[in-house]
Amino acid sequence: MIVATINSETLRESIETISALVVECRVHFESDQVYVRAVDSANVAMVCLHLDRQAFIDLDVTPGEIGLDIARFKNIFSMLGKAEKVTLHLPDKENKIKVSFLGYQYAITLLEAATIKKDPNPPNIELPGKIVIKGSYLYSAIRAAAVVSDKVWFGISPQSKGFFMSAEGDSDHIRREFSSEELISVNDADVKSLFSIDYLKEMGKVLSNADEVTISLGDNHPIKFSFDIAGGAGHVEYLLAPRIEAE
Repeated sequence: MIVATINSETLRESIETISALVVECRVHFESDQVYVRAVDSANVAMVCLHLDRQAFIDLDVTPGEIGLDIARFKNIFSMLGKAEKVTLHLPDKENKIKVSFLGYQYAITLLEAATIKKDPNPPNIELPGKIVIKGSYLYSAIRAAAVVSDKVWFGISPQSKGFFMSAEGDSDHIRREFSSEELISVNDADVKSLFSIDYLKEMGKVLSNADEVTISLGDNHPIKFSFDIAGGAGHVEYLLAPRIEAE
């Protein structure tokens, strides 16, 4: 059984976070939290989303999991209008979750959880580079890099203690260096890795709304983006595998 009431913006923010990478996922419900761990179809990028009980107006659930078609669930966003809250109701042994708002009751058929990829385990690796930056700055740099290439370098220059992004196309090159005034914090690790722009553009749309994004970076290792949602009652981590190529 699931009975949950949540602020409409928190719901929208959570679903958009997941849909940046996957079209379906397993959603886990516990008495004190709701969480999702999912990997894209190519096993290149991962999203981990946790919502604490405080992210909900009301949460009364029987612990378990459901299979959710994210694309179909997003259909409700065009109907929400000025709705301030949304109620989710799934009785025991039923396969349709009822979504209620502004007098509407929208029933969405759930997917069989067993047919969806199993939850991935986040890699246990040390990423020495740490940068904290405003999400909108990061997204602007991703979009700029996309103009010239389909891949972008992320790195830290230990000499200047500066964070940079650079992209090289067939004929053009772009480099963005962030000043100390633009960064909330950065350490002096000497690291640099290359990543696919396509994935970053989708993640970046979500990251752009975050006041603070923590970037964890290594040498030819996955990159991790961590940020809060739902006024701090939710937390998101994106992980993206590197592209191993010569510079």
